[in-house]
Amino acid sequence: MKKKETNAESRAIDNFFREVSEDVQNDKLKKIWDTYGLHIIIAIIAILTIAVSFETLKAWKIKRNETWSDAYAYALQLQNQGKYEESLNILADIEQKNKGIYKNLSEIQKANILFEQGKNAEALALLEKIVNDEDFNSKLRHITAVKLVSYKLDTAPREEIEKLLTPLMNAESSWKNIAKEMLAMLEIREGNIEKAKEIYGEILNSPDLSDGLKLRVQDMLSALNSID
Repeated sequence: MKKKETNAESRAIDNFFREVSEDVQNDKLKKIWDTYGLHIIIAIIAILTIAVSFETLKAWKIKRNETWSDAYAYALQLQNQGKYEESLNILADIEQKNKGIYKNLSEIQKANILFEQGKNAEALALLEKIVNDEDFNSKLRHITAVKLVSYKLDTAPREEIEKLLTPLMNAESSWKNIAKEMLAMLEIREGNIEKAKEIYGEILNSPDLSDGLKLRVQDMLSALNSID
């Protein structure tokens, strides 16, 4: 499954940068942001979905004999069937009666359902609540912060984005480089090309950099360097 996900991500990245190479030679900075910023955000959201699924699976293995895993799995099944209200009711019940990982996962899943229903304002408010909850599972809280930024990166004030990303960049977490990548996109949005290049350079010098992120950063640097 992991190999399949990696191949899919590689194809998406290849398609993305093939489009960049065709357009960037004669395009200005705004064209890069307007056309490709969304593609990067979508890629990051896909990574987040995989990460949440991993946390869910890990929790299920730890507590496979408990009823909460069955209830959570049933809520996901209902969501996949488009039975959103029924799924939300089960997730709400888990939140009320469980104080562990399933409570946290249920809150995140509620936000996903709200997004699917087109209730973006409610979903974003819930994500913000999670990010500000210090009692929330720290790993899931980091995932939520990155997801929140992915939805706000195009329009939110710079200060708001930096506030969300700074804790992730200071923490020794697996999201540190993703947070830096999003900060670089923010600099591109603001027209700060040299600062964006500097951040991308920091990412390339990071140890244990994934091949997918390395390729993405290298090609973005190539695109930015082509701007006169």
